[in-house]
Amino acid sequence: MAIKSRITVHKITPPKGSDIDFGAELRGADLDNITELDFDIIRRALYENQVLIFKNQQNLSPKAQYELTRLFDPAVTSYGHGATLDAKKSILHPDLKTIPHQPQVQVIGNGPIADYEGLENITLKHPHHKTFHKHPIDPASDRDHTRFYRWHIDAALYGLHPPLVTTLLAVQVPQTSPQTLHYDDGTGDELQVSRGSTAFVSSYRTYDLLSAEDQLFARTTKVQYAPHPYIWMSRAKSRSDGLGLISEGLETPHAELPRIEEGKIQVLPMCWRNPVTGRLALQVHPSAPEKLILADGTVVEDLEAVRGMVHRVQRPGIAPHLVLALEWEEGDLAVFNNHGVLHTVTGSFEQGEVRVFRQCNLAGSEGPLGP
Repeated sequence: MAIKSRITVHKITPPKGSDIDFGAELRGADLDNITELDFDIIRRALYENQVLIFKNQQNLSPKAQYELTRLFDPAVTSYGHGATLDAKKSILHPDLKTIPHQPQVQVIGNGPIADYEGLENITLKHPHHKTFHKHPIDPASDRDHTRFYRWHIDAALYGLHPPLVTTLLAVQVPQTSPQTLHYDDGTGDELQVSRGSTAFVSSYRTYDLLSAEDQLFARTTKVQYAPHPYIWMSRAKSRSDGLGLISEGLETPHAELPRIEEGKIQVLPMCWRNPVTGRLALQVHPSAPEKLILADGTVVEDLEAVRGMVHRVQRPGIAPHLVLALEWEEGDLAVFNNHGVLHTVTGSFEQGEVRVFRQCNLAGSEGPLGP
């Protein structure tokens, strides 16, 4: 008699007015005891749906979260951002705390925490767009209105391959009112989101939306990322839609960065291929590119031009009807395809609103599949 898995896959029902074609909830999984058959189902579901939700995972240990993450790329063990987290000038430094007994897992959230997984008397800080955007929302409107903070992929983009997946567990979620999210880019686009929702868009859908000419451009162009990108961009400011930076000459000069090793500079294809479906994703971290290398070998070095070209092809993919904004409940575990979606935090919290999440991603054992 054939052994069957108890795991079932249920597509996420898009909210009214939405046209998302990704996301699924997986039921019946025992994530502390994953069989080979279970993982085959989970892996296929991930690459077919890009974002998976497992409910009621409050008791999942950091070790089990790490082991689940590692199943997608068993050859790796190190945190996906490497030493980037420890660089004081990095824009990532204030947002993450490392679990001492499981250093591949980070704690993120908001508010004071007396004791959690070996961390004592820490204060978590939810990223707020006012620290990163050139033109933030009026503080008087901050309680009811928000922005996409920074669309990104989870990757060091220097010296380490991008992680295949990220796992994100909602440990403690404050119950608060929703917010109106504004793009503030002249389009009038806006979106209703739960406070602190994590927004996702499918980079496969973004590629499919392009004209044939732009698809050819995307398939044949390579992106050269800045060395030590999160220090390089630390003084620059974002567009109001959170999709890339404004060019004002505020990037940290190479001479002021930590020592640059030329072999660690990342040059990646603009399109990454799904290992299960074969679909192409337009997968670029919109804030980190420094140069573009075109099909004929031409190198676009003008930073404003580079950013304009990337924004032009990515912006259609973050239209409101294409955004999956997760409304978190305590115990939700999200597993997402870091090679096929962009994501961003949203929202703001007030003093006394405590939020605790655990995040894990592991540097890839090899680079992404190109077109």
